[in-house]
Amino acid sequence: MQYLIILAVVLVVAMTAFAAEDRPVAPHKTAVFGGGCFWCMEPPFEQLEGVIDVMAGYSGGDEVNPTYEEVSSGRTAHIESVRVVYDPEKISYKELLDTFWRYIDPTDPGGQFADRGDHYKTAIYYNDQEEKKIAEKSRKELGESGVFDRPIATAIIPAKPFYPAEEYHQDYYKKNVAHYEAYKVGSGRAGFLERTWKDKPQPVVKKFIKPSDEELRSRLTPVQYEVTQKDGTERPYENIYEGNKKAGIYVDIVSGEPLFSSLDKFDSGTGWPSFTRPLVPENVVEKKDVKFLMVRTEVRSAAADSHLGHVFEDGPAPTGLRYCLNSASLNFIPVEELEAKGYGEFLPLFQ
Repeated sequence: MQYLIILAVVLVVAMTAFAAEDRPVAPHKTAVFGGGCFWCMEPPFEQLEGVIDVMAGYSGGDEVNPTYEEVSSGRTAHIESVRVVYDPEKISYKELLDTFWRYIDPTDPGGQFADRGDHYKTAIYYNDQEEKKIAEKSRKELGESGVFDRPIATAIIPAKPFYPAEEYHQDYYKKNVAHYEAYKVGSGRAGFLERTWKDKPQPVVKKFIKPSDEELRSRLTPVQYEVTQKDGTERPYENIYEGNKKAGIYVDIVSGEPLFSSLDKFDSGTGWPSFTRPLVPENVVEKKDVKFLMVRTEVRSAAADSHLGHVFEDGPAPTGLRYCLNSASLNFIPVEELEAKGYGEFLPLFQ
């Protein structure tokens, strides 16, 4: 009898783990950018913390496995591009965009600097609607910044297959230093970037420094500490935000990073606040959780690394997801306080 019980438990765990494979938690993401000559677009991204790999290649066209000769002659619809593999827990998609803008002329519709033709145009290839929204917002902000006196011409288009360029093009700036430096200056890129950005401050990436455990214990209530720091779970229905129907956003109780919106909140009947999607996807990290003889997908905040709850695939449209969270991990900011508390950028969502 004991043997049968043990066997049954093993089978349940194995079946749960197999089912969980339908929702893999990928630690890394990719982004593809077209910025003219790919030799010049590898270095800016490779220097960023959180970037794992940068590869030169071709994207945007329908031709399979194009060669440099074909692309550079204009015989394909591809443009020279770079594929950036990055860790979203260390660097966000928006921060990659901030770097991208700093190393191109986004107002040039016919190429980049001395390199002319459609295969040298600039483009941002988005993988999903969230990336599209972030890219469009970033482009709009750049256009309104006053840095350029011409309209932004960089296209934002759906991602297509990326094809790696020939090996001799990879890390060209390292393999052929003298020629690369001469080309960068001779093409006009180096001078343009110097003139455009020399008096402009570099974008500041705000980094959250997590308080010490002692400070967290003093700042948080016992329940908040147990949930966020020890991966605990509060009682269903006996929490502050399960029945909250006010308009506003929910931020991390430790760091204040924006996480979810009331616009995506719904009554799941579980006793915990539930949402269909994050407000800022980069601020929400998913990890495999194998505690309690189950395989689930845990949800944590990116900056504070607070345990928030879990995400399940039994939610309503449009995502079919249910982010089931602990109220103890959250702080609610009502619409009327967004501006005063530094979250004014989210006001348009409620207008």
